[in-house]
Amino acid sequence: MSSPSKRREMDLMKLMMSDYKVEMINDGMQEFFVEFNGPKDSIYEGGVWKIRVELPDAYPYKSPSVGFITKIYHPNVDEMSGSVCLDVINQTWSPMFDLVNVFETFLPQLLLYPNPSDPLNGEAAALMMRDRPTYEQRVKEYCEKYAKPREDTEEMSSDDEMSEDEYASDGDDEDDVAIAGKLDP
Repeated sequence: MSSPSKRREMDLMKLMMSDYKVEMINDGMQEFFVEFNGPKDSIYEGGVWKIRVELPDAYPYKSPSVGFITKIYHPNVDEMSGSVCLDVINQTWSPMFDLVNVFETFLPQLLLYPNPSDPLNGEAAALMMRDRPTYEQRVKEYCEKYAKPREDTEEMSSDDEMSEDEYASDGDDEDDVAIAGKLDP
């Protein structure tokens, strides 16, 4: 196994063993989703975003591709594609960094300290510079609308689902006949 491949595996395992929920996209270890929580004491606190990560073949020598799947209002995140404008990831990446750094340091720093002078979302950058309270309100609206935790919308577990038999006859058959009426001969 080559060194970049071992490192990719090691970094991914380290991320999976941390507090992040990781969901693999394919059978390989190059594409996956990570559940990312907004930083505490920020206007993003309470939000939960799905982040897509793609590791290039040359990882860790080449930076991972990171993008928001869940909509976010931020000057340095493209609203349509979710692309992130982050110098550390895009230009100054080093093999010394790993995936945990991306989620524990780089993305929280991006949300805490937006750079409106290098925007991917020009509207958010202009609003942030022109009217900070309205910008912060818009961020909170996006968090509320798009980045709410999924606890109350969790899929039912198989224990909570009705079996086919229960679904087909979920009560007294006589009641069903009374409601539907008698069949034509």
